[in-house]
Amino acid sequence: MPIDFARADQGDTTNLRIAGTLDVLTAPGLASTIEQIVEERRPKVVVDLSGLDLIDSSGVAALVALYKRVRAVGGQVQVTGARDQPLAIFKLLRMDKVFLL
Repeated sequence: MPIDFARADQGDTTNLRIAGTLDVLTAPGLASTIEQIVEERRPKVVVDLSGLDLIDSSGVAALVALYKRVRAVGGQVQVTGARDQPLAIFKLLRMDKVFLL
C-alpha cells in the first residue's frame, strides 16, 4: 500500500496525517514536508498515525528525524493514533515513552 500524507496548519499547531505504509520506498516522500515544517519553525507538530498500517526502520527514522529537528528549533512533537504493527514497533523500540500519547 502506498503512503498518503496530509499537512494542515491550525494556528501554532501543524497536523500531519500519515496513512498507508511508511517504509524504505515511501519514507523519502516525507522529506520535503519535514524540511518545510522545520524551516518554518512550527512550535507544535501533531503526527496522526491512526491510518498507518505498516512501518519499517526507514519510517521510524523519518519520524525520529522530524522529532529531533523540530525539538532542536524549540518545538514539540506529539505522535497519536499508532495501532497494530506500528504501535508494536514503537513499544519494542521503547519509543512509545518518547513521543506517543
